Amino acid sequence: MTVPITVSPPSSSFGRHVFGVAAVVFGLVTLAWHDYNGGHTLRFLVYAAAAAQIFGGAAIQFRRTAKTGASVLSAASLVLALLCVPGIVAAPQIYNSWGNFFEQFSLVTGAVIVYARWSSAWSRAWSPETLPRIGRILMGLCAASFTLEQAFYLQATASLVPKWVPPNQMFWAVTTTVFFALAAVALLANWMALLAARLLTTMLVSFGLLVWVPLVLSDPHSHTNWSETVETFAIAGTAWILADLLGESWLSDHRPR
Repeated sequence: MTVPITVSPPSSSFGRHVFGVAAVVFGLVTLAWHDYNGGHTLRFLVYAAAAAQIFGGAAIQFRRTAKTGASVLSAASLVLALLCVPGIVAAPQIYNSWGNFFEQFSLVTGAVIVYARWSSAWSRAWSPETLPRIGRILMGLCAASFTLEQAFYLQATASLVPKWVPPNQMFWAVTTTVFFALAAVALLANWMALLAARLLTTMLVSFGLLVWVPLVLSDPHSHTNWSETVETFAIAGTAWILADLLGESWLSDHRPR
C-alpha cells in the first residue's frame, strides 16, 4: 500500500503573520502615495505590485491560502528586486542600489520559505535539510548586505538612532553593524544559526519600534517614513520565518527516536 506524502503545517506562524501584515500595509502605502519606496517605477508596475502585496499578504495569513499568498509575494518581491538591477549596472560603485536589491531579495526569501513549507511537491522532491540550508544561505547573504550598507552609510545610520538611547548614536550604529556581520557569518557557516536568526529578528523588530515607528508618528505624511517602517517589519518577518524554520529543524534533529 502506498502512503501519501502530506505537508506538515508549520507549528509556529508568528513570522508568517508579521510578514503578511507588513506586506498588506506596504501595498496600502504604495497605493496612497502612488509610488514605491520613493522610486520612479512605472505607474502600472506600482499598482500591480501594490495589488500583489495586499492580496498576497492577506492570503498568507490563512492555512488554506498560505501557499498561494506566498507565491504571489515571492513573484512581486522578485520583480521589485530586479528593478534595482539597472541602478546597479549604471553605478555599481554606489552601494545604495545593491542595498535596495538585497532588501527586496530578503522578502523573496521569506515568501519562498513559506511556499516551500506548505508545498507537498517540495516535500516530495527535497530532503528536510534542504530548505533550512537554502534559507540560511539566502538570509545570510542579505545580512551581509545589511552590514555593508550600514558600514558605507554609517553616519546616516547613526543619525536614525534615537538620541535618548545611551551611550550615543554612533555606538549603536557601529554595534548593530557588527551584529549584522555576526548574523551573516553564523547563518552562512551554520554556526549557532538558530540563535543568530532569533537575535536578528529581535534586532530588526527593535529597529522598527525604536527608530521607524517614532518617525512615522512625528511625520505621518512622509512616504519614506512609512515605506521604511513597513519594509523593516517585513524583513523582520522574514528573519522570524527563518527562525521558526530553524527551530523546528532543531527540534526534529533532537527528538528522541
